[in-house]
Amino acid sequence: MKTAAKPLVAAAAVLVALALAALIYFLVERAQRPDPASASILRSDTHVLDDGGADAVTVVEFLDFECEACGAYYPVVEELRDKYAGQITYAVRYFPLPGHFNSTNAAVAAEAAAQQGRFEDMYHRLFETQSEWGEGQESRAELFRDYAKQLGLDMAAYDAAVADPATEQRVRVDFDEGRTLGVSSTPTFFVDGEPLPIERWGDLESAIQDALSKN
Repeated sequence: MKTAAKPLVAAAAVLVALALAALIYFLVERAQRPDPASASILRSDTHVLDDGGADAVTVVEFLDFECEACGAYYPVVEELRDKYAGQITYAVRYFPLPGHFNSTNAAVAAEAAAQQGRFEDMYHRLFETQSEWGEGQESRAELFRDYAKQLGLDMAAYDAAVADPATEQRVRVDFDEGRTLGVSSTPTFFVDGEPLPIERWGDLESAIQDALSKN
């Protein structure tokens, strides 16, 4: 083989290897995603904050605890939960955005608290303190552990849950299913199974009122 041709052959081999690696990654990722036909907006293990009963309007929020938009919408959500208590079922699911350094850590902390029946307490604490830890570029897992301690959780059980890969996998299930359902940003709301584009602060309440009028 001529010397001049060797770099071309090497470059071609690298391109083939990269193409194969990309194909394998795509096939593995696709295999791990939930089947769109079986994707559910509300699962049996979804964290329900308010259960309004069989005739209630169902609102499901895909959220990221580090997301500033979720933090800004948090008081709006809390006001609506109070205003429509008994009329809506309100549930939340994890959707930690890849660009947020501590979003998965926060979701794991919330899930670890959920295993002790304290999801909502950690949910409130994470949003109420978001300005203290959000947008950081170092792990705040220890801070979240302090929150768990302040909430009076069993710390041995909390630490075991955080260390257990199944806890993060539970978060990942929500994220993957959210993508299958078309979620790409947070907060994303579904009202009675339909995705709700948010353009103004009052859009969620308008959708709830419209759904209630149809019941």
